[in-house]
Amino acid sequence: MNISVVGTGYVGLVAGTCLADLGHHVICCDRDPAKIDLLEDGGIPIYEPGLDHLVSRNVRENRLSFTLDTVSAVGRTDVVYIAVGTPPAADGSADLSGVFAVASLIGQAMSRPTTVVIKSTVPVGTADRVRELVGAGAQHPFDVVSNPEFLKEGNAIEDFLKPDRIVVGCKEDRTREVMGELYEPLVRSGNPIIFMDNRSAELTKYTANAFLATRISFINEIALLCERLGADVDAVRRGAGSDSRIGMRFFFPGVGYGGSCFPKDVKALMSTAQDHGFPLSILEAVEDVNARQKAVLAGKVVRRFGDDLSGVTVGVWGLSFKPETDDMREAPALVTIEDLLRRGARVQVYDPEAMAEARHELGERVTWGTTPLEAITGAHALLLVTEWNEFRKPDWAQVAKAMSPDPVVFDGRNIWSPSRMRSAGFEYHCIGRPRA
Repeated sequence: MNISVVGTGYVGLVAGTCLADLGHHVICCDRDPAKIDLLEDGGIPIYEPGLDHLVSRNVRENRLSFTLDTVSAVGRTDVVYIAVGTPPAADGSADLSGVFAVASLIGQAMSRPTTVVIKSTVPVGTADRVRELVGAGAQHPFDVVSNPEFLKEGNAIEDFLKPDRIVVGCKEDRTREVMGELYEPLVRSGNPIIFMDNRSAELTKYTANAFLATRISFINEIALLCERLGADVDAVRRGAGSDSRIGMRFFFPGVGYGGSCFPKDVKALMSTAQDHGFPLSILEAVEDVNARQKAVLAGKVVRRFGDDLSGVTVGVWGLSFKPETDDMREAPALVTIEDLLRRGARVQVYDPEAMAEARHELGERVTWGTTPLEAITGAHALLLVTEWNEFRKPDWAQVAKAMSPDPVVFDGRNIWSPSRMRSAGFEYHCIGRPRA
């Protein structure tokens, strides 16, 4: 098929590239000249493992191209994906101005029967409005599909090409045939394409993300209760998660969730519910718990060193909201670092991929280490915020040598053994586990 994807952000670029890798001819469009120039020069505007190789291969084989001319691209394609951002507005609702602008453009640019696929995360009812906007200028038949993405940053290519399920919301039988043909190579192992109406598809995306956010906040709250009761959250998590009705995924305590999806999607769903006179009490609590959890690590530092951290040097390992991404949106590390700086601490940081993005937020108020060891040189405390693999098995003798005497470690992800850390000579603090 001939496909155009409007938006070369995280979702649009991954989707467009993977569709090209399936053999389709894909044009990725964006209004940002810098992004298009970068892509045409062989660069990638986001960090996603394996994406650079996939892009270069499909460009080389003439299945993938990039353009600023969205009108021309839409006019040459049978399927158009809307994959522009829907950032949170001041009231928490999703800003749909980009989606609606693209919808109007598609209606004017269509030159043939077209399937319009909304890949952006949008509130319930958005497809209805997109259908109106496309129809206002359309001279050809079309249908609007709600096709939410379920991509995890750091594993997006695998998630797209080997999905648990594909959700498709549409009206027309012919559209079901088009989408079934488009995605047939992805479901040969038996995972389903689930067809439904547009509104149900839109709500499915928010329901999935809100539920996962709820799991994270729940186990984080249990972890803090474990600290007060002398229980071990790792044991509790394994015992409860072994129940097949509960499971282990997204059931790890830490310093709260961040990123581009969970925070904004929880807020957007709450806003939608509020607009319809049905406030979601559970999600209000989920948000409150997550905000509190982001302050937990800095709170542990304050309890250990005192409220005034002047003269205390803290090394931070991990800045991105999760491993295998450079995404700093809503990252717990930012909350932690801002709190430490406000209290007078000297903060030294390192992340394998997110240093450039983090610099936009932190500027020169922190010291930027070029290696993990450099970030903790002379530090009184080491804070593990993001559990990149390279932090899991460091040379603890080298770590102790680099840090100040009597080093203290605060493990925000519980990736290290309390007994081993103390045997290695570190004062060790974690989340929800008893002191060894």
